Amino acid sequence: MKLQHNIGGIENLDPINFETRVFVEPWEERIFGIHTAMMALSNHLGDSLPDYKIDQVPTEFKSFWTWGHLRMGAESLNPFEYFRLRYYEKWLGGISGFFVEEGYITQAELDERTSQYLAEYSQADATLADLPKGGNMGIDEQVMKYLEEGDSPLRPSDMTPKFSAGDRVKVKNVQPGDHTRLPGHLRGKAAEVVKVYEDAFTYFFPTADGLGSPMPVYSLAFQAKDIWLEDLTDPNMVYYNDIFEVYIEAL
Repeated sequence: MKLQHNIGGIENLDPINFETRVFVEPWEERIFGIHTAMMALSNHLGDSLPDYKIDQVPTEFKSFWTWGHLRMGAESLNPFEYFRLRYYEKWLGGISGFFVEEGYITQAELDERTSQYLAEYSQADATLADLPKGGNMGIDEQVMKYLEEGDSPLRPSDMTPKFSAGDRVKVKNVQPGDHTRLPGHLRGKAAEVVKVYEDAFTYFFPTADGLGSPMPVYSLAFQAKDIWLEDLTDPNMVYYNDIFEVYIEAL
């Protein structure tokens, strides 16, 4: 398992960052906006909840892009690079790589543009004023609708959950593949089901460890002493995590 999947409780991993600003550099706002627009224009929204008429939006972006794809791009990094890079640098790398893979831009074109901006702008006076602006009403309306209504993973379901509140369960020791929603420090750990969420939750795309189809999700309570060293926890400390059904089994 890659280190960035399994960081719960690791000490001295990195200095604590007390930065309170959401965006530190001007380009971070831009990359956040690009990611948001990509989610709002993703081709999967024709089958999402709520209903979007994405095929009627006049966009040249025809790809499938979600939070899951963004995370998968970050998780594909070498662990040393993952921890060296700042938050939005991971975003920038994942999104840039995606546009190259999807054929919107070549690696040579990306390298050329990168060199151009690095040569023209210093850290002190960096500006985004001359970058292309939006303005297509159909695209703007779709992005605003997405920001207001989102893309819900909740699906009406008559599935019977395998577990009930009060059941003792164990988190499976599954391999994550390219992408996972299972925190690595919980693999193999015992827990108690404290809540079964109503209906079922889907995931944006199938993963190697079993996500994709709608399934029940549970709130699990772990005893902290079962996860971390006893001298690092309080006797009454309980740790909660919401887990997809595919990741757990009866204890």
